[in-house]
Amino acid sequence: MFYRITCALMVFFIAVHSSFGQEPLPELPKDTLPELTKKDSTVTSYWLAGLGINIVDDSWRARQDFALADMWNVVPYPSRLSFGRYFRSGIGVELIGSYNKFKEGKIIDGAVNTEESDYWAVDTRVSYDLNKLVGETGFFDPYLGAGLGYTQTDVRRRTANAVVGFRLWFSEKWGADLNTSGKWGLDSESTNHIQHAAGVVYRFGMEKELNKKGKEKAALIAAMLAEQERVADSIQEAQERARQLALEEQFRKEEALAAAEAARQREEAERKEALARELKDLGAVNFAFDSSYLTNQSKEALRRTADFMKKNPSLTFTLTAHTDSQGPSKYNQWLSERRGESTKDFLLEQGINPGRISMAAFGETKLLNHCADGVRCTASEHAVNRRVELSIR
Repeated sequence: MFYRITCALMVFFIAVHSSFGQEPLPELPKDTLPELTKKDSTVTSYWLAGLGINIVDDSWRARQDFALADMWNVVPYPSRLSFGRYFRSGIGVELIGSYNKFKEGKIIDGAVNTEESDYWAVDTRVSYDLNKLVGETGFFDPYLGAGLGYTQTDVRRRTANAVVGFRLWFSEKWGADLNTSGKWGLDSESTNHIQHAAGVVYRFGMEKELNKKGKEKAALIAAMLAEQERVADSIQEAQERARQLALEEQFRKEEALAAAEAARQREEAERKEALARELKDLGAVNFAFDSSYLTNQSKEALRRTADFMKKNPSLTFTLTAHTDSQGPSKYNQWLSERRGESTKDFLLEQGINPGRISMAAFGETKLLNHCADGVRCTASEHAVNRRVELSIR
C-alpha cells in the first residue's frame, strides 16, 4: 500500500514539474541585461541533517488482509535522526539512528505480538540522486540507495538494506524526506522487515553551480556584455576620432590665425618702418647754441611733419629733446625741456591733437657722436647733438 502511495506521489510531482518546465521563458527586451537568480543555480554538494518519525512493518509473512493498523509500529514523537554528506557526483552517504516499539497486539514475524518490546536501529546507506539521470527538477529530488544496518529487538539483526525515496525542497535549505527501506536479515535467526520514514531535513555547507537554464542565461549575459562592450568601444573610438579631427581642425585654424597675425604684424612693421623713413626724410629739427627757439629751417621741417601727422591720424608719436655737452648738465637738462616744449607747441599750433604726442627731455645724456664733456670738438660736431627727434610709437 505504502509503495503504491509513494509511486503515485512520484508520478504526480514529475508530471507537475514537467508541465512547468515546458513553459517558454519570457522574451527579454533587447536592451535589458538579465540577472542570474537562485532559480538559475542548483545545489551540487551539501551536508544534511534530518529529524522525523519511522514506521516499522515486521509482518513479513502476514496474511494480505491484515489492516495497516495491525502491522505498522510507530511512536507518537520524533524517533529518527539522520546525518549525511552528498557529493557533486550525486552519491550520498548517511548514518541513521531510529527508535520504535513493537507493541502488544501488532503482527510481528507473521504472528500477534504478546509483549511490548523496544526497537533500536543504526543504519548506514549509500544513495544516488536520480536527478543526475533525468535532469535537475529543482524542488523534487528522488533517490535510490543501499546499505548495511544493525537492529536490536528481542533478536539482534544484521541487515542488508535497500531504500527508495524522495525529498521535496520547500526552500534552499529546508525540505521533507519520505522513504521506504527494505531490510533483509543476514543472520539465520533474523527476519526481514520494512521501515518507512518521514521527516524534515536541513542542508548546509552547500556548493552550487549553474543549472542548464542558468548556463544558457550566463552565456546570454556574456554575449550581451560583449556586444555592449563592442558598441561602447565603437562609440569611444568614434568619439576619439571626432575629438582628434576637432583638435586637428582647431590646430589648423589656430595655425592659420597665427600665420595671418604674423603676416599682419609683418605688414604693420613694414608699414611703420616705411612711415618712419618717410618721417625722417621730412627734415631735422636743430637749434642754435644755447637756444630753444626754432629756426626757420626747423619750422619748415615741422610744418611738413604736421602734414604727415594729419595724413596718418591713427599714429602717435614720441618727441625727444637733446642738447650738446657744452655747459653744465643740469642746465642742459632744463634747456632740452624748453626745446621739447617749443617744438610741441609749434605742432599744436598746426592743429595736432596733444594726445598724440608724448615728450621726453634727455639733456646731454644721448649724444649722437663722441663730443662728450672734456672732448675737443668743432662747432659743427656739437651742432649735431642740439636736436629734437620725432619717432612713431
